[in-house]
Amino acid sequence: MPRIVAVHGIGQQLEGPETQAARWGPALRSGVELVEGPKLSPEDVRVAFYGDLFRLSGATDNSAPSKARGEFDLDEQDVDLGFETDLLLSWARAAAELEETRDGPATKARTPMTVQRALRLLSKSAFFDRVADRVVVWNLWQVRMYFLQPRIREEICARVVRTVDDDTRVLVGHSLGSVVAYEVLAAHPEWPVRTLVTLGSPLGIRNLVFDRLIPAPEDGRGAWPGAVARWSNIADNGDVVALAKQLAPLFGDKVEDVPVHNGSHAHDVSPYLTAVETGRAIAAGLAG
Repeated sequence: MPRIVAVHGIGQQLEGPETQAARWGPALRSGVELVEGPKLSPEDVRVAFYGDLFRLSGATDNSAPSKARGEFDLDEQDVDLGFETDLLLSWARAAAELEETRDGPATKARTPMTVQRALRLLSKSAFFDRVADRVVVWNLWQVRMYFLQPRIREEICARVVRTVDDDTRVLVGHSLGSVVAYEVLAAHPEWPVRTLVTLGSPLGIRNLVFDRLIPAPEDGRGAWPGAVARWSNIADNGDVVALAKQLAPLFGDKVEDVPVHNGSHAHDVSPYLTAVETGRAIAAGLAG
C-alpha cells in the first residue's frame, strides 16, 4: 500500500508510529504539492518506526550505568572514549567552523577540543539551539548502538523490510534513517523501489559511518543501493550531522547532491520535507 516509506533518525525513543506519521505525512505531502506533484493520501506514506528499540524499561536495574538505565543526568563522563568521542568531536568542529563563518574570525575550530568543551560548544551553537548536553550524549549512544550492536542494527533494518511492499517506489531517510534506508536497499535489489532520497545524511562521514556500511565500501567507493535508479541527497549547508554534503564522490556520479536552506533548524526533518527540492525528488520518483 505505501508508495513512499520514510525512515526517521535518532532521538525518537519517546515517540510512536502514529506520532511520527503525523509529523512526516503532512510535511512530505506539502513538499510534493508545492511542485505540483501527484496528489498523495495519508495511506501513501508510511513511517518505518524503530525509536522504541532505544526506549529502556522503567524496571532496568538501578545498579547499571546511567546510560543503560536511560537516566537523563548524563554528562561528559558518559561519553564513550571510542566511537562516541570521535563523532562528538567531528560534530563540534563542524559547528565551531559554522559559528566562525557567521560571527567572523575566531579560534574555536582550531583550539584543541576536549569532550567537555565539545559538549558545551554544541549546546550553545546555533545548530543545536541550546540542546542539553544529556540529549547530545544520548544521541551519540544511539548512533553507536546501531553500528556496534548487530542485533539492534538487524532489527531496525527489519522494521523497514516489513514496511516496504510491492507498491513502494520511494524510500526517504533522514539522518541515521538515511543509513538504514541505504543499507536495506543495498540488501534488496529485487525490490520495486527505484528512488532513494536522503536528508541530512551522515553517510559520508569517513571512518565512523562510511567505512562501517554494509556492504563495505571497496577502494574508497560505496556500493550502489540495490536497484535504485535515482538517488537525491539533500543537505543544508549548516547541518553538521551531514558533515559530507556531497555523496557523489563516494557513491558515484549518479547521486544528485542538492543543497537546501532550512533556516535556523538545519537538521530538522520538517523543513527538509517541505523544501521544494525534496518535493521535486519524491514527485519524480513517483512518476517513474
